[in-house]
Amino acid sequence: MSLPIEMASRILEACKQRAKELRSPVSIAIVDAGGHLVLFERMMSPYGWATSDISIAKANTSVMFNQSTDAVAQWGSAIPGFASSMATMTHGRFIMAAGGWPIRINGITLGGIGVSGGNAPGRDDEIARAGLAVLEAMAPPIPAQPQQLRQPGQDNEFQPSQAVPVLQPQGAKPTRKIYPPNEFPMTQHLPSIEENTYSSDALDQFNVDRSGEQK
Repeated sequence: MSLPIEMASRILEACKQRAKELRSPVSIAIVDAGGHLVLFERMMSPYGWATSDISIAKANTSVMFNQSTDAVAQWGSAIPGFASSMATMTHGRFIMAAGGWPIRINGITLGGIGVSGGNAPGRDDEIARAGLAVLEAMAPPIPAQPQQLRQPGQDNEFQPSQAVPVLQPQGAKPTRKIYPPNEFPMTQHLPSIEENTYSSDALDQFNVDRSGEQK
């Protein structure tokens, strides 16, 4: 997904508007996810010759590490030789100074913005964040997915088995009786003593066979 020129233009205009409010003419650079320059404007052309390269370096740095240049400066300053080696390897497109931010839409980084030339500490960062605020209005809303509520009378997700086996007398042909879910029997028929399938002799509860002889 590339950075649309319309989006970059709106970000640039928002930065310029905030810079005018602060009376702080700056250089503003916007690059895509590959570090290629998309838009650039220098508001102080008579004396801002260095701010152009610095703003481009800030935009590139934010894309390289997918975080603000201020955050990169906080952890990068603790690594000896990190800033100089990165600047050399990127041919001057790396810098550790506040004023650069990645441009993200729905968690996807589309590019970066860099601002340089603020007339007070923190001005570069404030102007850059003013441009990013435009993204909140441009981002498409995520449609809510309402949960479907279970209506009264609907079957539960987990139901008892539809087929309930019924015990049959010895020698009888096995059958299966089907019960509806709401008529599931609480008790089941047990075979009588005469239907005992585990005994070779047909005995009653007094241990007497059918002929009346005591065992």
